[in-house]
Amino acid sequence: MSRRGSSTLGARRERFYGEVTNTDSRFDAGDAVTGRLCAFTVLSTTLALIAPLRLFAQSAPKEVTSAMSTDASPRKVLVGTMMKQFWYEYEGLDARLATLASIVDRMGAEAQHRYGTHLDLAVLTEYAVTGATGDLAKSAVPLKGKVLDVLGAAAGRNDTYLVLGMILKEDDGSYSNAAALLDRQGQLAGIYRKVHAVADMGNDTCEGGVMPGKEFPTFDCDFGKLAIAICFDMSFADVWEAYLRKGAEIVVWPTQSPQTIQPRWRALQNEFYIVSSTWRNNASIFDPTGDLIAQIRGSEGILVEQIDLTYQIIGWQPELANGKAFSDRYGDAVGYRYSEAEDCGIFWSNDPDIPIMRMVRELGLELWSECVNRNLELTERLRGGPAKMD
Repeated sequence: MSRRGSSTLGARRERFYGEVTNTDSRFDAGDAVTGRLCAFTVLSTTLALIAPLRLFAQSAPKEVTSAMSTDASPRKVLVGTMMKQFWYEYEGLDARLATLASIVDRMGAEAQHRYGTHLDLAVLTEYAVTGATGDLAKSAVPLKGKVLDVLGAAAGRNDTYLVLGMILKEDDGSYSNAAALLDRQGQLAGIYRKVHAVADMGNDTCEGGVMPGKEFPTFDCDFGKLAIAICFDMSFADVWEAYLRKGAEIVVWPTQSPQTIQPRWRALQNEFYIVSSTWRNNASIFDPTGDLIAQIRGSEGILVEQIDLTYQIIGWQPELANGKAFSDRYGDAVGYRYSEAEDCGIFWSNDPDIPIMRMVRELGLELWSECVNRNLELTERLRGGPAKMD
């Protein structure tokens, strides 16, 4: 499947749609393993409203417009992720790197099998390279050398960006819980160091002695802007606020924790795709409406799914006919997921010659961000300002 975040920063903060928990209408050429957490709808929608309501209480509504031009082409991205239990005795660096390289190769083969093209992004889980042990002096390794050689080769032969988690031995002798990004040639593109490392109980240390990260970098890949969060980072607002400000489109989340509720909320709240890579229970992909669009469950496996970073979110309106207006006019050239339960859908183009925004305008439809802006402008004008919040 496929999608895209097309609004300005203001539009992304000012959207009020509920998440798509029950996809009642689908139209796309591919299949996906879908998940549903219906009971979470009320919670996630309420949380998603908090930030924009505060903004509206403080100032007059700003015009909310789409940042995407009418000729923005589809941006299909093939994403691969994994789930594997690494609690067994560490087998040594060489054997572990061989295991991880084979996982990347499996993702690449699955991409070719399902979609007939190469992988764009492979995500390995937290601590994948080193395992998670208490003795950092024994477990931590530098990125340069074997790690970069073996996994860089895996990225290169699969023509994919690769995110890999590890306990990184820094040049100054300190340690970080880190995730490195390699480019399609297997070269280092950047490193994220876990900002919210877990504080150890009873000691003034984090995770046995790692140094918490100091910044939230984003990475410009050839398909879009990527960001990384690691495990406990999911629970802290500054991570997501920073990535929203910086224009991230996909946030990959290597993690030992297989949560699904918080990632749905963060995806919905900030209009991100979020890709989890885990040790247990599930590995999942969430879209910008908060929908869980693909998932594997069990003890281990890989997941490969196509997304589209050029999308539009549209709320209910009679002319939309729950998405049927698109499929009736454009056939296989359009893809979408629409929820009657949520009165909202996400839409993308499968044809580079017919961008999704052109379809929207040709059908005379209103984007959800435009609907919100129109209603705010009118109601605030009629009442003479924002409603009181206290």
